[in-house]
Amino acid sequence: MGHGGNVIDELTTDHREVEELFGRIEALPPGDGQRKTYAEQATIELVRHSVAEEEYLYPAVRKHVPGGDSIADKEIADHAEVEQVMKDLERCEADDPEFDRLVGKLMAEVREHVRDEEENLFPALRASTTPDELDQLGEKVRTAKKTAPTRPHPAAPDTPPGNKLLGPGAGMVDRLRDALSGRGKS
Repeated sequence: MGHGGNVIDELTTDHREVEELFGRIEALPPGDGQRKTYAEQATIELVRHSVAEEEYLYPAVRKHVPGGDSIADKEIADHAEVEQVMKDLERCEADDPEFDRLVGKLMAEVREHVRDEEENLFPALRASTTPDELDQLGEKVRTAKKTAPTRPHPAAPDTPPGNKLLGPGAGMVDRLRDALSGRGKS
């Protein structure tokens, strides 16, 4: 959940962890119950990651990167699409035919989003901010992930101040539900 380093290093490490979970899903045969477990773990990580980006990364992109408003708006729209797929996936068991379609769609959308961030957004942010600002953003992102929700909430606000006000409360409820149900545990 928290890796250390500047915001780009932190988020890139998150990307690699989610890709590892996707690889585990792909390695298992359709209908295998462990696919659902890995999909839940990926969802937890993706939701935390997205919330932290929406709270801190995208406001910084708006402030520092030329054309940052349109970049941030596109990234937030990508998040909304992925969040809806995760919400739909939440209702499926691994042996449901819809599970395979949705998990495939999730992986494709996330992989495209990651590619875009790593090839375009991250270099633009690095070029327009100082190393100290990137380090400070990294710390803010790590802190945000600790209290972020772990389940998709497509109707929740995705920009400040609404997301910063409501996110920690939703996160607390989600973590309680996860603890009671065992969701996200290997």
